[in-house]
Amino acid sequence: MNYSCDVYEDTRKAYGETLVQLGEERDDIVVLDADLSSSTQTHMFAKKFPHRFFNVGVAEQNLMGMSAGLALSGKTVFASAFAMFGAGRAWEQIRNTIAYDRLNVKIVLTHAGITVGKDGASHQIIEDLALMRVIPNMKVQVPADATETRALVRAAAAYDGPVYIRLTREKSPKIFDAYDYPDGRAITLIEGADVSILACGYMLAEAIIAAAELKKQGISASILNINTIKPLDAYSIVSEAKKTGAIVTAEEHSIIGGLGGAVSEVLCENYPVPLMKVGIKDLFGKSGSSKDLMNKFEITSENIVDAAKKAIKAKN
Repeated sequence: MNYSCDVYEDTRKAYGETLVQLGEERDDIVVLDADLSSSTQTHMFAKKFPHRFFNVGVAEQNLMGMSAGLALSGKTVFASAFAMFGAGRAWEQIRNTIAYDRLNVKIVLTHAGITVGKDGASHQIIEDLALMRVIPNMKVQVPADATETRALVRAAAAYDGPVYIRLTREKSPKIFDAYDYPDGRAITLIEGADVSILACGYMLAEAIIAAAELKKQGISASILNINTIKPLDAYSIVSEAKKTGAIVTAEEHSIIGGLGGAVSEVLCENYPVPLMKVGIKDLFGKSGSSKDLMNKFEITSENIVDAAKKAIKAKN
């Protein structure tokens, strides 16, 4: 299948539209936001269902506490804010009130990663996957485009328990025309024999572009969409390791504790092969355009190509 990645869509808008659809279908859906509804796109739900929407103000810890209370009263709760503050500032409330009691709260946070751009390091969370992944009972997901966002949000609403969904500020390249949610299993987009590239979120499009460039150079690369970081599809990862013998991970997140760290754990325990991680290398973000920051922090398709060659060389 050909993936052009030349049409861009807004994952935040897809989230907002899906909330409205869910609200029309189910009376138990409620939405909370931390005074950022125009940015997170929950304002769509607020306009349609004002009595089921709660703006808690700039108080992310209260956002999570109130979400827990509503979940205890039988509601299916979607809580949204910027990822830096929802996952960072409110981490203790998420751990102790939502995850500990396995409450039915869906934490959908936007503006994650360095592609937030000029807002700078204070708003560019690159640790959120690690923070959420380490919490027991928490499902952690990263949709790659608007179509996948709609599917994961719907799946989260049907799931009984806490879910973290990570969204970006920037529009993402359209990858899927239609989508059949695979319940956490990795999705193989391209079959290859020389190296396996495992990507999530915004970086999936970069991985697809990298695979096309590698093909021009005579290198056959598998591309896997790892939309669920936890629970991780260990079976597919080990199968790829056995098939190609070389793995590359690509994420808009720190290489510590995110997709790369999770895949490292699986390979180390089951089938060790050379692994190269494309991600933020233990650094804080900077202010700049999304494109410039991706180049600066070396998370482009070119960096994936280089990492793939290194992994193959290490294998050989």
